[in-house]
Amino acid sequence: MTPFHLAFPVTELERTREFYCDLLGCDIGRESSHWIDFDFFGHQVTAHVAPGEAKVATNAVDGEAVPVRHFGAVLAMEQWQKLVERLRQAGVDFLIEPQTRFAGKPGEQATFFIQDPSGNALEFKALADPGRLFAKQESQ
Repeated sequence: MTPFHLAFPVTELERTREFYCDLLGCDIGRESSHWIDFDFFGHQVTAHVAPGEAKVATNAVDGEAVPVRHFGAVLAMEQWQKLVERLRQAGVDFLIEPQTRFAGKPGEQATFFIQDPSGNALEFKALADPGRLFAKQESQ
């Protein structure tokens, strides 16, 4: 797997550090007083302080209002289930509750959305058949 890099805006670093490290279990790479690199499930994501940049617009996807601007990770099903449990135990409010999307169709997946302290939406998904991640289906 080749890691990707994503930079995203946050309002402040300490709450961001706590969310990504303590809650999601990410390690920290390089950092400065204005940004932090996280090991986000094997990928490099960088939180940059940029107050006012996180906006939430949505599109309908399989009956849910999915945040247009979001990022996340595709996990193994067992890892996804453990993360759901950890978030529930921590009392996290789900933006979109854990559920199965596209049931019975190509690309059927377990998914949920949460928000970081700056309002950035994150999606975590898992497929029973990971080989179907890019399976084509009718438009939703």
